[in-house]
Order: sequence, then C-alpha cells, then structure tokens
Amino acid sequence: MIATALLTIGVVFLAELGDKSQLMALTFALRYRWWVVLGGIATASAAVHLISVGIGYFLGAALPTTAIALIAAITFLAVGLWTLREHFGTGDADQEPKTPKLGGAPFFVVLSAFLLAELGDRTMFATAALATDYDWTGVWLGSTIGMVAADALAIAVGILVGKHLPEHAIGIGSGLLFLYFGAATLLGATASGLGGVAVAGLAALAPALAGAALLLTRMARRSTPARLHTVRHPGATDPAVVPAAPADHPSPRPRSER
Repeated sequence: MIATALLTIGVVFLAELGDKSQLMALTFALRYRWWVVLGGIATASAAVHLISVGIGYFLGAALPTTAIALIAAITFLAVGLWTLREHFGTGDADQEPKTPKLGGAPFFVVLSAFLLAELGDRTMFATAALATDYDWTGVWLGSTIGMVAADALAIAVGILVGKHLPEHAIGIGSGLLFLYFGAATLLGATASGLGGVAVAGLAALAPALAGAALLLTRMARRSTPARLHTVRHPGATDPAVVPAAPADHPSPRPRSER
C-alpha cells in the first residue's frame, strides 16, 4: 500500500501543478485564513477521491459533468460578484485593517467550490484508473495527499503575496479571478468545441469588463466636485464670504480728562 500511495502522490502532484485548483487555492488564500482553505481543500479532496476509487471509472463516466460544470460556473460567478460588492468603493485611505472572516462560512465556500471543480476533473478519472490496478486505500490516500500538497504550495504563494498588498486590492483581485474561473468553466461546459486558448481568451473578457467598470466608476466618483455634495439651506450665510472687520473708532475720553 505504501508503494501505491507514493506512486499516486507523485502522479496527482505533478498533474495538479499549474491546474485551476492551484489558482483557486491561491485566490482563496488571499481572502481567508490559510488553515480554513487547507481544511476545505483536504476535505473536498478526500471526498472526491473516495468516490472515484470506491466506485471506480464507471461512476466517473456516468457523472453529469455538464450539469456539475454549470453549477460550478454559477458558484464561481456568484462568489466573484459578491467579493467585488464587498470591496467596491474602498480606497487606499482606509487605515484601519479589517479582520479576516472566520467561522464556518468560508470553510463551506472552499469545500463546495473544490467539490464542484474536482468532480469530473481529469484527476478524478486518473485516480479511478489507478484504483482498477492498485490497492484503493493507497490510491485514495496518495491522491488526497498529492492534491493537498500541490495546493499547499499555492496557498503559501497567496500568503506571501497577501502580505505585500492592501486588503481592498486583494479583495478586488480575488473577485476578478473568480469571475475568470466562472466564465472559463461556463464556456468549457457550453462550448466544448472551442480550444483551450479560445476559452482562456474569451473568459478573460469577464474580469476585464468588470475591472473596467469598477475603474470608470471610481474615476467618476473622484472627479465629482465636492460642492455638489454640500447642502445649503435657504438664508444660510456663504462660508466663503468673510465678514469685514469693524472700523476702529476712537474711544471716548473719560469725563475727568475733559
């Protein structure tokens, strides 16, 4: 079993290098605590690979991959829009740092996103194929460890990048990345005839348009004159008008000096 686990670790680790799961792990690491992200990835990986090695290639072939991809695309787009909504309008002048969100919600967001992304993925089919020839326990352990190790590298990169960027920039960047994942997943599910380069190019339009809209809106807000936001009541004195100082009049002499 040890040899099978080591073989599977190597196969899955190499397969995940540069895959979308690493980009997702990096994006989540920019937004949530690293142990929350790693826990969600480990749980999702263990569940997906248990399904693949437990029932094998036939279940993987029978999975409704198109429906799963559509649900995943909607999830990514929703997370991206929600993230941009939370960070929209925050500026560089914000000095007070925000506390990262903890609790159960981030864990389930990461868990559900990776479950939907990995169901029907090439790693699942590779794991199912390995389970037909090797011990399923070793394949399950090795595939889970290999995926967690590959995504842990991406989490480390996200932590290093996050230390040198302001929080609002991280939030906007992660929201745009989620829009890209959602658009790419949606195109892959609905337009299977497109090549990888075409899908990547078209998917990049979603974050590009969203980023342009955010930039134009922020520029419009900054260019708005401040006087438009000042409300003056009828009869109020214009603060720009400074009243003239009273003229100096000679003070009357006391009676005793007359």
